[in-house]
Amino acid sequence: MAKNNNPCKVITSVVRFSYLNANEPKANAEGATPKYSVSLIIPKSDTELVEKIKAAIEAAYKEGEFKLRGNGKVLPPLTGIKSPLRDGDLERPEDPAYKDSYFVNANSTSKPEVVDAALNPIIETSELYSGIYGRASITFYAFNNNGNKGIACGLNNLQKIRDGEPLGSKSTAEADFADDDGFLD
Repeated sequence: MAKNNNPCKVITSVVRFSYLNANEPKANAEGATPKYSVSLIIPKSDTELVEKIKAAIEAAYKEGEFKLRGNGKVLPPLTGIKSPLRDGDLERPEDPAYKDSYFVNANSTSKPEVVDAALNPIIETSELYSGIYGRASITFYAFNNNGNKGIACGLNNLQKIRDGEPLGSKSTAEADFADDDGFLD
């Protein structure tokens, strides 16, 4: 197994994928660059992963000091800029999938490689949906766009470990048509 020498890079433990967009890039606003993306739902109980992410965010902050300083002479404190590690209980209280969890949104303009638990490439797009469980390779980096400063998360690769209950409001055909009310009688 290759050793990760990049302090800004994290290979997650098993997390839940939400808002998974690994098949086709999508733009989140008109005129925006289309990107592949995922929201990684991290249980608050996974303190080891949370600490790894915090350490990588701090490394990205240190590595990006010049960028974060911009034209100013003062480096903004890490607590004063946007952080990619967010609290699901505070930011998504209406969504039960985010209860007792943190989340990180990761994206990339290039398509991530996606493999299964045995490291075989996943070709079938129906295998990839919001709600599956897997691991992610992510890299944190500093940004400063027109005074909007923070640490962002780049998406490298994904590994699907197991299926999960699909997330989102879309119903399945089985659920829609299970109770046929005598339609076929």
